[in-house]
Formats: sequence, structure tokens, C-alpha cells
Amino acid sequence: MSEYFKYNPAVFAVDKYYQIMMPVEEQSLFFVKVGDKYYYDESNGIMRSRNEIHRVEVPMKALDEAMEYTVCIRPIIERKPYFTETEEVLEKTYKFYPVPENNIRAYHISDAHNLVAEPVKAAETFGDFDFLILNGDVIDHSGDPSKFINIYEICSLLMKGEKPSVFSRGNHDLRGNFAEKFADYTPNHLGNTYYSFRLGNIWGILLDCGEDRPDDHAEYGFTVACHVFRERQTEFLKKVIENKENEYEAEGVKHKLLIAHNTFTHRLPPPFDIEQEIFAEWIKLLKEEVKPEVMICGHLHELSVYYPDNTEWNTNGSICPVVVGGDVQKRDGAYFAGCGYIFNDGEIKVSFTDSCGKTLKEQII
Repeated sequence: MSEYFKYNPAVFAVDKYYQIMMPVEEQSLFFVKVGDKYYYDESNGIMRSRNEIHRVEVPMKALDEAMEYTVCIRPIIERKPYFTETEEVLEKTYKFYPVPENNIRAYHISDAHNLVAEPVKAAETFGDFDFLILNGDVIDHSGDPSKFINIYEICSLLMKGEKPSVFSRGNHDLRGNFAEKFADYTPNHLGNTYYSFRLGNIWGILLDCGEDRPDDHAEYGFTVACHVFRERQTEFLKKVIENKENEYEAEGVKHKLLIAHNTFTHRLPPPFDIEQEIFAEWIKLLKEEVKPEVMICGHLHELSVYYPDNTEWNTNGSICPVVVGGDVQKRDGAYFAGCGYIFNDGEIKVSFTDSCGKTLKEQII
């Protein structure tokens, strides 16, 4: 049984669902029981057995009310056209703690670039928290499917299958032989790496900037088409605004988050000064319509808070305070720093903590 439960499942918030995902090392069938209902990892009625990371989608309301779920794994002996051979079902039940209504605590990890122990230690320095934000470049590239396991190891160690996480893709995640299959290994909404989510009284939107240089940059070797990908997100953002009564203006929403790996309100020097027209439209729509109270970013490998009146930094325009919360050093010894959040009515407290057990700075935004 231990070989199938080497990692605790990760519970990701995607749209109005939780995607319960779990890596396995051997072929198996996967399903989850919540209350008296079963949810299956299946494709058009066919149970999946060859994928390395299983995924089951469960309505948030069902899991929030049940506050526990049972992971069921049936190992495959041999899958055949007729009379497939399987073993008995292995089961493990997990408690689940929905995000509370007040004093909500979250921790943000970005740009870990394949470190595991260090970001886990930085998060533990912040203390207990209600949900985890993984915001891009958690791995250093997508050239090897084993890289994806680091994402699930971090979730397993910190959340233990009992609390939810939110996942956003970073620019390094677009690189390598398995980048085109990234959505198969990570949470997504209908195959898309951008979506909204709801956790308790928090509503959030994830926007994926893709790569950080023009599509025709030599480093990519003609393997990216991020311009049209960003255009699709503009239409997605407009649809979210059209459906605002069921999104950020839904009953009970008190906090609105914007999560993006890249800091698109800040224009970097060439060749990173991309998509000015698209980003300007995103900024306008977000500022005038959605009005998030904080933008949570990584990418720059720093720990900073930038306010809307800082025009020298917000060179593309401003939306709300921007928190850049991920710093990594690997050359002179592994080190990581991330960012903790405490959400209360009317304020957000930000705490930067590191893998040495230190709280580096705190402030209210």
C-alpha cells in the first residue's frame, strides 16, 4: 500500500471544484469517495490507468460539507481488451478543512526552481495556514516528467491532503519536452492554465502570462505561441466580468485576489518588454471592473510590496498593491524565502519568511 500512497493527495481549487490529484508509481485505477458518492478519474467513461498523476474533480460544496474524503486505488495487474486483471482496492481516508470565514492564512511559494525542503521550511516558519499558493516556476523546467513530482511533494508535506492549494504556471514551466503536456500534470480548467477560484470568502483569478520574451526569441526555438494564448485570456477576462454576479460579486465574497507569476504592471527592459497592448487591456479591465485588493506575483526573485502610486515601478499602469513574494538562491547553498498572508476584514497582513526560520519583514497593505 505504501508505494501507492507515497504522497498525500493535493487538493487544488479550480473554478467551483476541487481537483484531487495524486502521483502514483505503478499503473492503477483511481477514484474518490465523498459522502456516499464516488468520483472517478475517467475519460468518456473509461477509467484511466496509464497516467502518472491521477485527477478527480469534486464539487467544492460536496467536499466542504463532508469535511473528509476517501482515496481509492485499484492496482492494475494487466490491462487487456477482455478480462483485465486487477488487485483489491486500497483505501485511505483524509480529513478536509475548508477555508474559514475569518482570519484566513495563506502561504505563497514561487520560483522554488526544484527546491523542496527549503520552501517547505519557509512556509513552516510562517506557521499553520489554511491554503497554499503555488505561483509558477516551482520546478526549473518541464523537460522531464519527474520534475512535476516536486509540486506534489511540497503539497504533500505542507497540506497533508487536508487543506486546499491554488496553482499558477510560471514562464520556466513552458520549457522542455513535457511543457506541451503541462496541463496533464497540473490543475487546469478545461485544459486551460488560467481560471477563477473560490475559497471561503476569497475569490481569485489566475492569469498566465506565458513566456517572458517575444514568441520568436531564439531561446524558444519556435516552440511557443503565447501571443494568441494571451489574446484568449483577454476574452476569458471579459467573460468573467460579464458573469460577475457568479464570480467576484457573488454572495459572501470579501476578498478578491489577482494571481499571476509575471508582474505585468511592471515593464522590464528589452527583450522582456512584451505585449504592451494586451497587458494594458488586462490592467484596464481589472482596475475598472474586477478591482482586486492585491496582486500576488513571483518571477522577479525578490520580496517586495509595490503600491499603485509607485509610477516608477508600475510602468505599464497600476491595479492594486503588488506583492512579489519568492526569492531563491542555489549557487552558494540552497535558500528560499516566500510570503505569508493573513486576510481579515479591511486589511491584509504580509509576512516574508525564509528557510532559515526567520521572519524577514511584515507589513499591512
